[in-house]
Amino acid sequence: MYGGDEVSAIVIDLGYHTCKAGYAGEDAPKAVFPSVVGCIDQMDADDDKENNDSETNNSNADSNKPKGKRKLYVGSQALGFRRDHMEVVSPLKDGVVVDWDIVDNIWDHAFKDCLLIDPKEHPMLLAEPSSNTQLQREKTAELMFEKYKVPALFLAKNAVLTSFASGRATSVVIDSGGGSTTVAPVHDGYVLQKAVSSSPIGGEFLTDCLMKSLERKGIVIKPRYSFKRKEIQPGVFQTVDVDLPLTTESYKLYSQRVIASDIKECVCRAPDAPYDESSYSNIPMTPYELPDGQTIEIGADRFKIPDILFNPSLAQTIPGVDNFAEISPARGLPQMVIESINRCDVDIRKELFGSILLAGGTASMQQLKERLEKDLLEESPQAARVKVLASGNATERRFSVWIGGSILASLGSFQQMWFSKSEYEEHGASYIQRKCP
Repeated sequence: MYGGDEVSAIVIDLGYHTCKAGYAGEDAPKAVFPSVVGCIDQMDADDDKENNDSETNNSNADSNKPKGKRKLYVGSQALGFRRDHMEVVSPLKDGVVVDWDIVDNIWDHAFKDCLLIDPKEHPMLLAEPSSNTQLQREKTAELMFEKYKVPALFLAKNAVLTSFASGRATSVVIDSGGGSTTVAPVHDGYVLQKAVSSSPIGGEFLTDCLMKSLERKGIVIKPRYSFKRKEIQPGVFQTVDVDLPLTTESYKLYSQRVIASDIKECVCRAPDAPYDESSYSNIPMTPYELPDGQTIEIGADRFKIPDILFNPSLAQTIPGVDNFAEISPARGLPQMVIESINRCDVDIRKELFGSILLAGGTASMQQLKERLEKDLLEESPQAARVKVLASGNATERRFSVWIGGSILASLGSFQQMWFSKSEYEEHGASYIQRKCP
């Protein structure tokens, strides 16, 4: 058993879009940076070496760990700087880690560059998706104990942490993040695995839909690196395009997504009633100024894009949304919630309807809570008292998983729950299943 209450634990929530890390007991994560990393295959870099030999050699000296002949750039700073041949890669697919080398680098960045701590001295609480497999958990434990030599570890489910963040042990958690939306009922601090339902529609999909929709109207989002602005008169700027042929497609897409997701966060809001073209065709336009100085007007898309969460088939009406086939079986949010609750035990359904929690970045969309409550009232059984709860504070909604972890790891009664290094050495990685249900 581990009894480390004199050093504060570190809480890490590695999401699809961002990684949140910080100290337990604080009210917000210290470090928030993208979960994607820039990656340059050394092969590509070597081709350019002949051209500018001295330059490349300098930069290779302080390289970010060339492993298997590739160099990884982690963190918003390193990603924001455009480099030739830099691909943007994500370590996760469908919420499950596929590239451990990248995850390793992300944790490294969090400990060494962001929190400036030595992982040997702090217990770690990691958030994991409800769908995590035993293999994934064992691999996590192995990496944490063998490489980082942490004194103790605990893996907690996202939904449970969100539930704790709002001070409840029983609730339905709607976690709408970057890569997907998951609805998970939690009862007495345990996820009811059989009733979890998820859909591949997350913030990233909505951002892509918005980009496609703008492209159709002839608006091209210029990535931040592709132009320079010169001041010709005081207050008057001229935009000059810069030609950078060696930029990879994935980096260009990443840079465009950064801008498009800001547009989405600024102007989009969930419509009060299901979206239809005719009633929103003469809606007033909202202006938005792009980084390159052009101002665009966004009309019906402000309501259409968020409504895809409630009615996924709307995405088909946007030309160029090519990966729709994967999404077609997806259901709207209200259907997913009702389906999940109906798969639970009859005795707890009433309680679940009364505490439906919204969490994640996409759930911070304006008016989402009101719309969801309205739709659920229409579709739920008469006797049920539906209550959708969401923290009024957008930061809290976005980081609710992390905040729940921070609360949990700083509880005195939790300290006996840690999976300690000595237990790991005695029983091996598979013991994690016993310690962290």
